[in-house]
Amino acid sequence: MSQAIDGPRLPAATGKPKALVVFLHGYGADGNDLIAIGREWRKLMPDAAFVAPHASERCMASPQGRQWFPLTFRDPTERAHGVVAAAPGLDAFLDAELARNGLTPDRLALVGFSQGTMMALHVGLRRKVPPAAILGYSGMLVSPEALAEATGKPPILLVHGDRDEVIPVEALFAATDGLGAAGIPVEWHLSAGLGHGIDGEGLRQGAAFLGSMLKPRRTIHRAASQA
Repeated sequence: MSQAIDGPRLPAATGKPKALVVFLHGYGADGNDLIAIGREWRKLMPDAAFVAPHASERCMASPQGRQWFPLTFRDPTERAHGVVAAAPGLDAFLDAELARNGLTPDRLALVGFSQGTMMALHVGLRRKVPPAAILGYSGMLVSPEALAEATGKPPILLVHGDRDEVIPVEALFAATDGLGAAGIPVEWHLSAGLGHGIDGEGLRQGAAFLGSMLKPRRTIHRAASQA
C-alpha cells in the first residue's frame, strides 16, 4: 500500500538552511533508520537541513518497514522498472522540500543506502538541475546502459563493504565503470571487512565529501570602474 512520502526532519543548526541533505533508506527500513546520521553530521554541516523520507510503499517482506519498489529477486528487470516507477514521487518530494527550505535545486545532496542508493543515482542523475552531490552506501547503479538519459554530471561518492553479502562488492565496480564511461565524475571507498552496512570510516568520508560539495558559494564583488 502506498502513502504520501514524508519522514523525520532536522532543521539547520544555524537556523537558516543553505543546503538540504536527503537520506534515502534501504529496502524494509524507513526514514528513522538514517536520520540519526544527520544528527551527527549537523555538527559538521551546521548550515544544512536534513530529511529522511519514508518510502511510499509498505514492504511485504518487512511489514513495519517501507520500500521504494518491490523486490522479488525473480524478475531480472524489476530494479529497472522499480526505479522508473518510484522516481516521479521522489522527484516531487525533493522539489517540495527544497521549496519548504527556500533553497534552489543545486543546493541539494542525496544520500542513499542499498535500495536508497539505487534511487539516489537514478533520480539524481535525471533532475532538471543536478544536485550538488550524490553519496551512495552499499548500493548499485541500475541500468547503466540508460545513462544517456542523464541531465547532468554531479559529483558522486560510492562506499561499499568488501564483504557485503546482500549487494556484492562487484556492484561498486560495475557502477564506477558505468558512470566513468558516461563521463560522470565518481569517487569510491572500499570498507575492509564490512558487510551490508555503513561503518565509521564510511561516515567520515561521506561527511567530508558532502561538506566539501555543499560549501556556501562565494560571491565575487567587482569594483566599479572609474572614468
